[in-house]
This record gives sequence, structure tokens and C-alpha cells, in this order.
Amino acid sequence: MTIVLIAIVLYLAAAGWLVASVQRGGEAARGWLLPANLALLLHGATHYLAWRSSGFTDLHFFAALSLAGLGMAILTAVVGASGRIRALGVVVFPLAAMVLLGYALYGHAAHPEPLDWRLLLHAWLALLSYATLAIASLLAIFLWGQERALRRREFHRWLRALPPLTELETLLFRTITLGFALLTSTLLTGVLFVDDLLDQHLVHKTTLSVLSWLAFGALLVGRWRFGWRGTTAVRWTLAAMILLLLSFFGSKFVLELVLHRT
Repeated sequence: MTIVLIAIVLYLAAAGWLVASVQRGGEAARGWLLPANLALLLHGATHYLAWRSSGFTDLHFFAALSLAGLGMAILTAVVGASGRIRALGVVVFPLAAMVLLGYALYGHAAHPEPLDWRLLLHAWLALLSYATLAIASLLAIFLWGQERALRRREFHRWLRALPPLTELETLLFRTITLGFALLTSTLLTGVLFVDDLLDQHLVHKTTLSVLSWLAFGALLVGRWRFGWRGTTAVRWTLAAMILLLLSFFGSKFVLELVLHRT
């Protein structure tokens, strides 16, 4: 638990550093990277030590949620270190701290089931796709807020923490493209490696995942073919992400925490 608490403090310190830089209206110094990277290491170490202790990879609800948060935090640190949209950390780092705490308090399965390499590959691709597309959803919200503020000629301090509108939109679609590729790989490995993909307890998860995949695909085609952007892109991104959240975390929540099934 000590490692978890230190990681949480470091996550919040990194977020606080970024918030302070936004309040000052200037560029964030790279000092936030140190607590952020240390938090990432400790977050990952928490899962590694738990897996080493049990002998199996735990991917139950709170564990999966924490790993998705870790993936989001890693992507945020990578993108932020390159000098682009550090403001993501203001949202992502506290979120990563919260899901890590949830995992520490409630997330350790009593009897984690062993998974072979094929199912592990499917699960890791799924978590990577969720983390990437969750970042895309945050970028979409930032894009919506930026467009709204500019239309109303409301020049808030937080606008200075965001890249120009066109650059933010480009970053959004690049992130969606990466997430779509990962989600496609997730669905393909599910078809190849998951024997009971259409069983009763998985059919809703499969259906919602495919619907999300179709929505993200339609958005990318619409961008390429019809030049979709702005509010249209934001709506499609958020709708597709809601379907994706319901497909995995919604299903796991109902099965594991409500029905007490794995």
C-alpha cells in the first residue's frame, strides 16, 4: 500500500505542477515529468508485484481499469514530453491516481484465472486500444471546449495550454487512427482466440465492441471522404467511446460486481 500512496502523491504532484503553469499563463517547465515518470514506474510495479505474488495476471474489473489508467498516463507523459498538449495531464494523472487507489482497495481477485498467451495478447491489445481511444475522447472534449471559447471570444488562460485548433484536430485524428488499428487487432484476436465469443455472457460485449469499431471507422471515413471536423468529429468520437466503455468495463462491472461472475 505504501507504493500505491507514493504513486498517488506523485501523480497529484505532476498534475498540480501543470495546473500551476496554466494558472500562470505560461509554458509548463519539464519538471512535471519527474514525478509523473516515477508515478508510472510505481503504478506498473504495483501490478507486477501482485502478479508475481499470485502467479497469474489479474485482469478483473478494478485491475483492468487501473491498467487502462496506466496506459492513458503513459501516453500522456509521452505526448507531453514532446511538447504537445501537456494539459492532458491535468485530467489524466488524477484519474490514474483514482483508479490505482481503487485497484489497491478492491481490485485483487481472490483466485485469478490463468490465461494462455493468446488470451493475454487479446487482453493487452484491448487495454491499449481503450487507453488510446480514451485519450482521443479527452482530446475531442478539449477541441470542443476550444472551439466554443473561440466562437464566444472567451480567451481563457487554459486556452494557452492547448495547441492551435488545427494542430489539436490533427492530433485527435492521429490518435483515433492508432486506437482504431489497436481495436481492429483486438477484434481479430478475439475472433481467432476466444472460443466462446458469442456466448450469452459475452455477446453484448462483442456486439457493443463491433458497434464502437464501426462508429470509429465511419468517423475516419467521414474525415477522409467528406472532411468531417469540429463538432461532428467530437460527437462521433464520444458516441463511439461510450459504446466501447459499455462493451468492456460496463460488461465487467455487471458480471463481476453485480452478478459476481467472472
